[in-house]
Amino acid sequence: SPVRRLIEAGLNPRHVVQIGIADYSNSPEYALRAMEMGITVITRGELARRSLQDVMAQAHDVAGAGGGNIHVDIDVDVCDRSVVPACPAAAPGGLSAHELRQLAYLAAANPRVVSMDITEIDASIDAPDGRTVRLAALLVLESLAARF
Repeated sequence: SPVRRLIEAGLNPRHVVQIGIADYSNSPEYALRAMEMGITVITRGELARRSLQDVMAQAHDVAGAGGGNIHVDIDVDVCDRSVVPACPAAAPGGLSAHELRQLAYLAAANPRVVSMDITEIDASIDAPDGRTVRLAALLVLESLAARF
C-alpha cells in the first residue's frame, strides 16, 4: 500500500491517521499491522458517534505532532458506493458526499496543512452525470474555501 511504502521510506507511522476505513475491506492482518505500527485509525463507527470537527482536531494533533507540516490524502472511495461510482473500491455504508466535503474543509483549515491530494477515482467509469468527478472538484473548492 502507499502508506506502507511511505513508512518504509521514513514516515513516522505514529503521525499517520486513517479516517473512515471501511469495515471488512481490509484483512485482519492489515489492521493488526497498523495497530502495531501506531497508526491511528478512526473507523466509520467512530465517525457516527463523534463530530467531524472532533475527529479532524484529533487527526491534526496526531499528524502534526512534533511540529511538522501535514499532508492530507483524500481517498474518495471512503464514500458510499452509490455516491462515487467511479471508485471501484467503494463499499456500501461509506461516507456521504456532504461528510467528505466537510472533512476536506476541516482538514484544509489547519494552517499546518501544506498539501492535499484526491485519489482513488477512475473517471472513465463515472456515472453519466459525472457525480464522482464533480465531488472531487467540490473537494478542491472546499479545501480552497477553508483557506480564505
